[in-house]
Amino acid sequence: MTALRLKKWNIGIGKGEPLLVIAGLNVLENLDLALAVGKHLKEVTTKLGLPYVFKASFDKANRSSINSYRGPGLKSGLEMLSVVKQTLNVAIATDLHEVEQAGPVAAIADIVQIPAFLCRQTDFIEAVAQSGKPVNIKKGQFLAPGDMKHVIDKARAAARAKGL
Repeated sequence: MTALRLKKWNIGIGKGEPLLVIAGLNVLENLDLALAVGKHLKEVTTKLGLPYVFKASFDKANRSSINSYRGPGLKSGLEMLSVVKQTLNVAIATDLHEVEQAGPVAAIADIVQIPAFLCRQTDFIEAVAQSGKPVNIKKGQFLAPGDMKHVIDKARAAARAKGL
């Protein structure tokens, strides 16, 4: 039984659907690399008969070192993701880190991802869940698997409150 469908891309997620491959770059570095990686992954998944979503982060806000590369930032990163989406004709997934990013990210991304470190932040979960996009919530290592039920309940309640 399909649990979720990305209609524009004819991608079903759930029981009876082929494995969805969400892959790409950990963090966006430049457009040429994003396009090359996305093109290669699309070719491989097409040969395997698997649906594909390109995923890359525009900002890795949880780096351990202040000197680590974080990415191009929201504006440039979303522009790059938009070009990848249009050029390769693929769905896009990316994560975000602040409530204010939910709207701009949802305007480009087909799947919005909540990073593990933010998986319990109520205001953040509500904003992302109300974006109107499918949400992938990564489980923080600090949570027992069963505790994710409460996170999912928050997201579902927020989406329902907005009529989604």
